[in-house]
Amino acid sequence: MIEFHLDSRSGVSPYLQLVQQVRQALRLGLLREGDQLPTVKEVVARLAINPNTVLKAYRELEHEGLAAARPGVGTFVTKTLTNSSLAAHGPLRLDLQRWLAKARRAGLDDESIEALFMTTFRTTAQEDIA
Repeated sequence: MIEFHLDSRSGVSPYLQLVQQVRQALRLGLLREGDQLPTVKEVVARLAINPNTVLKAYRELEHEGLAAARPGVGTFVTKTLTNSSLAAHGPLRLDLQRWLAKARRAGLDDESIEALFMTTFRTTAQEDIA
């Protein structure tokens, strides 16, 4: 089962953070069709957020066709986002772990690593478009 977390510094609304985390878990194969999402009550207790925030996130996932609520039972994944690239994740994850270790040895903290990664990612994406 997925464990949600919130980053108050991200600038992204809490409900969207929950939606993004489910999408990521679906892409990485961590959640599969038929899996149950945590109940609203469980998420509220763990994250100390308003139940309406969780309900809004789950409604968004339903609207996208990724989840469906079963009254009295819970919310379940109805579709996956994995594709044939899932097999490449293992070797890429190892490369990324090595890169992260190298960045830490170079003295970068988490925020610096994230900034370096995101700016490089965006620049590369823009170059690919051009």
